[in-house]
Amino acid sequence: MDKKGDTGTFRGNVSRLSPKSTIPKSKSENSKNDQALVKWARRQDYHSYYTKMIDLELEDEMKNIDERLKSWSNRRLEDAGLVLFKLKGRTSGWLFNERVLTFQADNGQELPWHKFGQGDIVTISRKRPWAEIVTEGTVLDRSRKRIRVVVAEPPEDLRRGTWRLDRAANRIAHDRMAEALDSFALNEFSPTPLDDILMASLHDVMNSSERPPEIPKTKRVPSNVDISKLKLNKSQHEAVMGALTRRLTLIQGPPGTGKTHTAIEILTTMVKHKVGPILATADSNVAVDNLLKGLLDKGIKAIRIGQPVKVRERLREATLAAQMAQHSMNDDIDAIISENNQIKKSLNKLKGKEKGMAHRDMGKNWKEIRLMEKQIIEEIIDDAEIILATCVGAAHKTIADRRFPIVLIDEATQATETATLVPIVRGARQLILIGDHKQLPPTIISKRAEESGFSRSLFERLVDAGIKPFMLKTQYRMHPCISEFPSSRFYEGLLEDGVSSEERQAPSGFIWPNWDLPLAFIPLDSEEGTDVENASRFNSEEAIKVVEVVQKLIESLEIMPEQIGVITPYNGQVRLLNDHFDSLGGTGKDEPFHGLEIRSVDGYQGREKEVIIFSTVRANQNGELGFLTDKRRLNVALTRAKRGLIVIGNHPTLTRDDTWKSWLEWVEERELMAWHYR
Repeated sequence: MDKKGDTGTFRGNVSRLSPKSTIPKSKSENSKNDQALVKWARRQDYHSYYTKMIDLELEDEMKNIDERLKSWSNRRLEDAGLVLFKLKGRTSGWLFNERVLTFQADNGQELPWHKFGQGDIVTISRKRPWAEIVTEGTVLDRSRKRIRVVVAEPPEDLRRGTWRLDRAANRIAHDRMAEALDSFALNEFSPTPLDDILMASLHDVMNSSERPPEIPKTKRVPSNVDISKLKLNKSQHEAVMGALTRRLTLIQGPPGTGKTHTAIEILTTMVKHKVGPILATADSNVAVDNLLKGLLDKGIKAIRIGQPVKVRERLREATLAAQMAQHSMNDDIDAIISENNQIKKSLNKLKGKEKGMAHRDMGKNWKEIRLMEKQIIEEIIDDAEIILATCVGAAHKTIADRRFPIVLIDEATQATETATLVPIVRGARQLILIGDHKQLPPTIISKRAEESGFSRSLFERLVDAGIKPFMLKTQYRMHPCISEFPSSRFYEGLLEDGVSSEERQAPSGFIWPNWDLPLAFIPLDSEEGTDVENASRFNSEEAIKVVEVVQKLIESLEIMPEQIGVITPYNGQVRLLNDHFDSLGGTGKDEPFHGLEIRSVDGYQGREKEVIIFSTVRANQNGELGFLTDKRRLNVALTRAKRGLIVIGNHPTLTRDDTWKSWLEWVEERELMAWHYR
């Protein structure tokens, strides 16, 4: 029977996803020896499989970079947004103990479109990075005319000649995952008592996961904890209660259901009960920053491990580096450094024994500095109530010898299993994994690894193994009309609306097919194209239509550019759209479209905007959809908007895919086709 929606009209029939096909449970049942299993009986097999996967990742990433460097033309590299050429460099201050370099185009013009963003690892070279000694750095920030990079030491003759920036591989991540994998699977004494559950080698993993954590009662939250005063809905309450009292908890957070809010309430309650130490992690720096901000707002003493350059500027005071810089012992360290500098200046005048004694004194001084810095770090971390880091960052040397009996991992479905092992092997006895396996999976570079099952996260594997996640069921983001299809198609109709139609009224400036239902599909008879050397795809007609829609929305003065998000699956379309808006004045500070965000679908997971415009790009006679056939990517794209969702695409091409066909039939049934915008 049809359900009645929030708008008072009957919901259309939406076919749901078919149940997941059975996944083999033993190696002998697999057609490939390197296929990922749900349940692992032998640690050696587990270690062998995941070692191969991370090695494939690094190998293929290095191959891709090597191929780009040696065989791609400069034009193709620029079109892909992976390299910036002919840059002038200069130093521009410090970020704690590291140098900040500023790069600008040598002609003083705006930089071309590129994909470098805060936290990206880059290499700095002259012309041939494969044949030169390069400097590695991390992107601090960017504007239309410059990009700033943080380095340990700037390259020689920085101001002379021009430079190029290239996207670099992350070897550190590989090494830390390999170390965690060895510790988990090869160590005779496992670093975590949860190993049998995580391997899913037990007969009843669900029952085992529900047991209390193996932590002394005085060091864990009591089973009768009262959380009735927390601002939680029913499903959030159940999830928090489970996370506080079970040894392993999975929490599934569909779009807009308050996943981060739930995580912060779990952590805050644990701190109030003085349990821990607690390690809170996530796959991305952005997600860790979101946790950090929420905890700081609650008055929690939280310390962020990792490079300050990768942390949101307003939160850098909570980084370990910032706390160290403010420590009272720094005056003593500065005095010793000054003494060493004086000794160094006098070395040329000294000879024989006196010179040897001077070197000895300098050595003793540096040893004393290292001991003082170690003491500072220990004091700061001992005083913290929660330590935060990315999954890979949890292996940072400053906490390498620390053990954390309680570990929470946000974005657990966007991290590879080997990445989540890094915080787990820090001694996890109580583990909370938060994510949504119906949204985007981990990003896998190696096609070979992806085809062998490496894109399945630990969270998803444990769901497949029989551990039922707590599902957050009330969404507070989307107009009920926008949430209707994703709920029915991807979440078995379980999502409830925590906001009404009145709270999410359609913005003016766009002529909605139905003003009570702010969702529209604009069908265009367009044709896709490919940019230089087939690096990516674009659609000119759709780009023009996006610009038109954005302009109309802004002209209404009800919606500002920063409240609009433009999503597309292809970087070629991202670049084309940026070029269009640049030609109309730009999206930078004090420019007419300031704050307008144009990103790929993958760059929008976890984000939301008042209005989302989705340019699907694909339009061809063969009905090829590429990225668009990924149901999880579609789920993300359709669930970012709060008050209005506008999808632009080629109807005949999109209907070649079952999920898209189902959505378009639902749109037609609700009479939401925007034929008047063709």
